[in-house]
Amino acid sequence: MKVLFTGANGFLGRNVIPLLKEKNLQVKTFGTSKADYVFDIANTIVPFDEKFDVVFHAAGKAHSIPQNQEEEKLFYTVNFDGTRNLCSALEKNLPDYFIFISTVAVYGRDFGDDINENVALEGHTPYAKSKMMAEEFLTGWCKKNNVKLFILRPSLIAGPNPPGNLGDMINAVRSGKYFNIAGGTARKSIFWVEDFAEITTRIIGKNGGVYNVCDNANPSFKEISDKISTILNKKSPASIPYFVAKSLAKVGDLLGNKAPINSLRLRKITDSLTFSNEKIKRELDFNPSNVMEKFQL
Repeated sequence: MKVLFTGANGFLGRNVIPLLKEKNLQVKTFGTSKADYVFDIANTIVPFDEKFDVVFHAAGKAHSIPQNQEEEKLFYTVNFDGTRNLCSALEKNLPDYFIFISTVAVYGRDFGDDINENVALEGHTPYAKSKMMAEEFLTGWCKKNNVKLFILRPSLIAGPNPPGNLGDMINAVRSGKYFNIAGGTARKSIFWVEDFAEITTRIIGKNGGVYNVCDNANPSFKEISDKISTILNKKSPASIPYFVAKSLAKVGDLLGNKAPINSLRLRKITDSLTFSNEKIKRELDFNPSNVMEKFQL
């Protein structure tokens, strides 16, 4: 079985492609450099002469906050226009299955418990909106071309050298600058990156669907930071009382985006945000790894 993996040089590509090859899948890579197909997905892509059984579309822009309109536009150019460009290049030889890596950010929730796939999409950031647009486009394109579409909405993704918020937490713990707030009891959904390889094999023979992707444990900030501290041989991070953090947040509200904390950020790290994975476990017979058991840097 032949797989085209986009975003091959990214975090998912580095961790998932070797495992797909171990599963005896023939993987062709797509990226901006050092790949079988070298393209900038934001530009026109030459039609593929070979047919792929599965397209694993992980290429995209994430892990940054736009500072101006040009940076905002880049999310749409890469995540939405790039997806359309990819599909245009695939129309010469249509795949049987298409896996799209979306995000739980499409729900637009900063807090909540056990959020499932039926919740309305109210994402408001350029990242979330661009992924929502790509999801909508792919739904129509795959239906028109009889391609089975699997939209995966991962939560926080863990693995060796992770990007984004988890990478920031690791760096802060390493430098001794990380503190939990109010005991770090808020829970977050998290997912082990290597499990994407298992999901890829489990879609074969299935008809498609939209799936949240996370493990069963939903660890707390304290559990995550303690695990990181243990691996780094550091002391467990101290905890700041809530009333102290709230006072700092009010000052941050006055200072604007440059402040390390404000009221919204405080709520994000003191209120839980978890997602339901019951659908993917049931329909794909998939049992996710426990991230805290596998966690490594």
